Amino acid sequence: MATPEILSPAGDFTCLQAAIDAGADAVYFGLGTFNMRARSGVNFKIGDLPEIARRCGGRVRRYLALNAIMFEGETDEIDRVIAEAKPYVDAFIVSDWGVISLCRRHDARFHVSTQMSTSNSAAVRFLAEQGASRVVLARECTLAEVAEIVRRSPVEIECFVHGAQCVAESGRCFMSHDAYGKSACRGECKQPCRRRFIVKAVDLYEDAEGRPVHESDTAFEVEPHTVLSARDLCSLGFVDRLMAAGIASFKIEGRARNANYVKTVTAAYRRAVDAVADGTYTPALVEELTASVKTVFHREFSDGLYFGRPGADQFTDSEDSRATTVKRHIGVVIDYFLKAGIAQVKVQDHSVKPGDAIQIHGPTTGVVELTVGELWRDDERLASCEKGGWATFKAPRCRVGDKVFFVESVGGGQR
Repeated sequence: MATPEILSPAGDFTCLQAAIDAGADAVYFGLGTFNMRARSGVNFKIGDLPEIARRCGGRVRRYLALNAIMFEGETDEIDRVIAEAKPYVDAFIVSDWGVISLCRRHDARFHVSTQMSTSNSAAVRFLAEQGASRVVLARECTLAEVAEIVRRSPVEIECFVHGAQCVAESGRCFMSHDAYGKSACRGECKQPCRRRFIVKAVDLYEDAEGRPVHESDTAFEVEPHTVLSARDLCSLGFVDRLMAAGIASFKIEGRARNANYVKTVTAAYRRAVDAVADGTYTPALVEELTASVKTVFHREFSDGLYFGRPGADQFTDSEDSRATTVKRHIGVVIDYFLKAGIAQVKVQDHSVKPGDAIQIHGPTTGVVELTVGELWRDDERLASCEKGGWATFKAPRCRVGDKVFFVESVGGGQR
């Protein structure tokens, strides 16, 4: 059984470093335009590509998302992006036939995005004939269908294994466009599906004498109120079956999520895949890994559509995160004493004390986790450090400007 690639999202350098440190085999990212997270603010710039390539080195592959639809008049700009990015990336993720033609012009390797809704082997073979080296299948495919497509495919098959799911077919939704003029197909989705809905009468009913029977301001909140909000996908419980299907790449959704999410989820799937490979994949491990991914942002989990078509159990009852932990901002690193391994932190918001579980996030540091030991200010040992003060404590390598967070347990998740 071949070991699949673990493909992780990278919205910024902190997320990129977190993915690398957690064992990702590849990362995917955007450059601020023409991708499905264009509006989210989690994108790199064209000038970041050399540093991205340097950090990834020869071990971690790099895929650039250019998977939004292309309108007339945008060809030259996308052509320029492909030409400038090609030396630094291993493939482009695309969904528009015009962008595919530009990749072919530059002899650039490309993967077909799930946005193309590829759901059968005939379509995969056709895309392979057009030069695609990999196809990301539509999320509507069942596991049995995936396995059959892989068997018949002349190119690699990639599938999503974790993260948010769209209520529309493979993300092809027009709700945000109709409501706000912000198209999901251009990476601008404002996610109206994740909100509460009210059913409200817009007309007035009268009886035979003209007396009101039903006022037009009558309204009812829909229960469950998130009737269009799909649950998040979590495949940890059947990673072995996904691997047996022959999927070449396991894709983790989440370019708009934070570095702690990237590190935690990537590490969980790294361990799961390695455990299947070495024969140590057990129900106990699945339980442990599922508990770990529940500590970071997520909605209620489901198996996606791998075992059947949509049903009532695919929709969440809450629009809030179900994470079992939450981060509180403590402050920033203002110095790091390398030989001593000690960080000096300016406390700006949440206090810190010995025994606290904390995380330090930074573009070069990635995400490091630790339990605070002794807390000092010069020669004074502190019981705690409050807002406005500073303190030093032993910590793994971090950098000036890194953000420090207190990690608080919230039991069964936020509501």
